[in-house]
Amino acid sequence: QVQLVESGGGLVQAGGSLKLSCAFSESTFSVNVVGWYRQAPGHERELVATVSMSNEITYADSVKGRFTISRDNAKKTVILEMNSLKPEDTAVYYCNYRGIWYSELRPRSEDYWGQGTQVTVSS
Repeated sequence: QVQLVESGGGLVQAGGSLKLSCAFSESTFSVNVVGWYRQAPGHERELVATVSMSNEITYADSVKGRFTISRDNAKKTVILEMNSLKPEDTAVYYCNYRGIWYSELRPRSEDYWGQGTQVTVSS
């Protein structure tokens, strides 16, 4: 079991910045990827950015150049810095922890989710 504690979010005008933080607990997984997803009303949850233990990073095309994800393995924290925010970035943002292990030489994974934090960008 992995606990996730999110902080940050809020209301900002277009062009502004916000920072989201996700603190995750100890786990028995030897490998993990932590990231942020978002879900706007009437839309499916979508990937925003992820970062692996070895700092391999993935961004959605819609946030490249504007958002930066980083992690501190010692502090067990992942930060999402969001700049040049647009109204279309408005959504509930969820922290995701994906624990990975290998069974019979095949990768397996288990996902844990935070409670979500609202980000609202006004035009």
